Amino acid sequence: MGQVPADPPSVVRVSQQIPHQGTPDAVDARGGRIAGIDVARALAVFGMFTVHLGVGAIGVFGGDPFGESASETVHQLARGRSSALFAFLAGVSLSLMTGRTVPLEGTALQRARARILVRALVLALLGIMLDLTGAPIAVILTYYGGFFLLALPLLRLRALALGAIAAAVAVLGPVVSFLLRAGPVEPSPRVSSIGGVTDFLLTGYYPAATFMAFVAAGMALGRLDLFAVRVRLTMAATGAGLALAGYGGSWLLLYPLGGLDRLVRDRLGGATDSVGADTLVSGQMRSVVSGELNDLHGQVPTDSLWYLVVATPHSGTGFEIAGAVGTALLVLVACMAAADVAAAPLYPLAAAGSMALTIYTGHILVIAALGFSFQDDAPFRLGAFVLGALVFATLWRLTLGRGPLERALGSAGDVVAELVTATGPPLEGGGGAPPPGSGR
Repeated sequence: MGQVPADPPSVVRVSQQIPHQGTPDAVDARGGRIAGIDVARALAVFGMFTVHLGVGAIGVFGGDPFGESASETVHQLARGRSSALFAFLAGVSLSLMTGRTVPLEGTALQRARARILVRALVLALLGIMLDLTGAPIAVILTYYGGFFLLALPLLRLRALALGAIAAAVAVLGPVVSFLLRAGPVEPSPRVSSIGGVTDFLLTGYYPAATFMAFVAAGMALGRLDLFAVRVRLTMAATGAGLALAGYGGSWLLLYPLGGLDRLVRDRLGGATDSVGADTLVSGQMRSVVSGELNDLHGQVPTDSLWYLVVATPHSGTGFEIAGAVGTALLVLVACMAAADVAAAPLYPLAAAGSMALTIYTGHILVIAALGFSFQDDAPFRLGAFVLGALVFATLWRLTLGRGPLERALGSAGDVVAELVTATGPPLEGGGGAPPPGSGR
C-alpha cells in the first residue's frame, strides 16, 4: 500500500499530551486521537446547546435589536445542522472503530460489532432516561442507538458502497416518508422525544429515513485517508457543491421559480384566484407559510409535493440532507486543518469532543434541574454552559483521561466483546488484529 505518511501535528501533539486512553470514537490508526474530529464533535454538541437553550441565551446586547437579530441568525444556523453533524460524525466513528480504510473481518469484526451493539443499547436506554427528566429537549440519544443498530450490516462496506447508500437514502428516504405519511390517519401528539418504531423511522424528531443518510455518509468518509491532501480537497469541494445544491437549489425552486407561491395556493385550496388578486392577503400568506417552513420538527407536511423542495432545518427533505451533509464536510475539513496547525489552542474543544456523550448528557441534566426553557430570555446563558463544559472537559481529560460516561460505555463494550469471542467459534480473519492497512 506504499509508505505510511508521518503523523500530522494534531495527532502527534495530542498523543504526547496524554496517554492513549481515548474511546474508539476518534482514534487514529497511528495510536492517537484525531483532534480535528473531536473539535468538530464539540462544535456539534455546542450547536445543540444553542438550540436547546434558545435565542435569549445567545444574546449579548440585551434588548438591542441588532443583538437579537444576530442571535436569531446564530440560532437558525445551529438548528438542524448541529444534530446532522452529530449523526455524520457518528458514521465517521463507526468506520474508525471497524478498520478505517479497510473494513475489519473475522473475529476482529465480531468484537467490533459486539461493542457497537452494546453502545446502541446503552445509548437508547440513556436517551429514554434523559427523556424522563422532563427537560424541554428532543433527546437524540435513543435515535442515535437505533442508527447504530441499522449500521451493523454496513460495517464491511467500503467508501463507494457506503456513499451510494447515503445518496439512495437522501433521495428516496424523504419521498418514501412523504408517501407513507400522506395517508388519512392523523399522527398522535408527541409526548416524548420518541414514541415508538414509527417515530424512529418516519415521524420523530430525527427519523431514520433522513438521518441514516448522514450516518452512511459519515461512514463513507471514515473509510478514506483523512490525512491525505487530495481527500481533504475533495471533501471541501464536495461539501461546497452539496451545500450549494441543497440550500441554493431549494431557494431557486421556492422563490425565483415560484415554489412558495404554489405552496400558498395548495394551502388555500380553491380560493387561489381571489387571494392572488389581493396583494396584501397573498403577502401575508407567504409570510405564514415561510414561517411554518422554518418551524418544522423532523419532516414536512404532506399537503403538497412542493414541500419536498424546502431545505429548512429539520424538514427532512433531500435538499436539506444535501445541504447538511455539505455543511458537515466543510466543518470537518476546517476543523481538521485547524487542528493540524493549532492543536494546543484547540485542546479544550478537542477535550469536550472526546467526551461528547458526557457533555451532552450533563447539559440536559442541568437544564432539567434548573427548569430552563428555550423560551427564557437570559443573555449569556449559552456562554456559561459552553465555558463550563470546556473547563470541565479540559480538567477531566488532563487529570483522568477518558470521559466518565465514555469510560463506562467502553468498559461495558469490552466485557461483551470478550464474552462473544470467548464463547463463539474462531472466525476466518484471525483474532484481534485487523488486516494490514486497516488503519487500526
